Amino acid sequence: MKSVKKLPVFTLGVEEEYQIIDPKTRDMRSHMSKIVEGGKIHLREQVKAEMHQSVVEVGTNICQNVAEARKEVGFLRQQVGELAARQNLLVGSSGTHPFSKWQDQQITDEERYHHIVNELKDIARSNLIFGLHVHVGIDDRQTALQLMNQACYFLPHLYALSANSPFWEGRDTGFKAFRAKVFAKFPRTGLPEYFDSVASYDNYLETLVKTKCIDNPKKIWWDLRMHPFFSTIEFRICDVCLTVDETICITALIQAVVAKLYKLMMSNTGFNIYRIALIRENKFRAARYGLDGQMIDFGKKEEVPTKDLIMELLDFVDDVVDELGSREEVNYVHEILKNGTGADQQLKVYEETQDLTKVVDYITDKFKQGI
Repeated sequence: MKSVKKLPVFTLGVEEEYQIIDPKTRDMRSHMSKIVEGGKIHLREQVKAEMHQSVVEVGTNICQNVAEARKEVGFLRQQVGELAARQNLLVGSSGTHPFSKWQDQQITDEERYHHIVNELKDIARSNLIFGLHVHVGIDDRQTALQLMNQACYFLPHLYALSANSPFWEGRDTGFKAFRAKVFAKFPRTGLPEYFDSVASYDNYLETLVKTKCIDNPKKIWWDLRMHPFFSTIEFRICDVCLTVDETICITALIQAVVAKLYKLMMSNTGFNIYRIALIRENKFRAARYGLDGQMIDFGKKEEVPTKDLIMELLDFVDDVVDELGSREEVNYVHEILKNGTGADQQLKVYEETQDLTKVVDYITDKFKQGI
């Protein structure tokens, strides 16, 4: 049996979307432009406007390992926090804001956002959500496609760990991760289809562009996609996390999953590819219950506590994390299991205070933790 002696370098890129908060009302404020303009001086293309003016997106440079990613994410959070403070504003990191209403938020005055709003109307206007996107570098597209097909199985696991959006427009939604339910209104979202070749994947994209369903392949907004312009696969399912530690833990786990699947593939030991219809059942359970529910073990065809499946995932990637240099970061999963996800923490604050402004305070305080 062919074996992999040494893993390739799986480079990383991390993108986070943040909320800009008024310290008095704790509502979101449409003052993103001043923060983005200030950020351009020091951060250049690492800080970007988003569709709503109360949202700021940041992205790391290409990182060779998880340690570099930690430094970059911490630096970007620090810089955005300082830029906001100069405008007497705060920054928070949660998949949804506890009570802000999308109807009150201004759209960024850029052609691309006006085009999206013109096409999708209230679907676009109401998309006031915040995600974590992790890119893993893979040069060969056929390899990237195979790994994307296989990695889909683990998306609900990652989603459950990152759950951080229990509230929507002042209501406890009953979900631990409601963000994906908001985003599901968009076309071409959710779990990706299975593709057996790069040719069939490219034909799909070409058909959408030719028939004017999309004007460019970036408008494929799946939970996991081969990036149309970078040599990466991009994991897009996760809520943005409260803290740097949680973000880097999820990033390290994503990298480890890709590395382990690659190792199996190079050893001619393929990982089972399950129907998207089945994985969709686990995604719903992850959104609804986070870590506290049960997901389906498709091999056994039975329900299993989600936390048990998370532990199995840690066992699955155990033989690659040392080579990746990410054991400490991956092991932070145990802290998430012990202390709860961002959603669990938000709900605990609300249970104790019955005050959503206190939940916002908690979110903005956690933003700075670990920086």
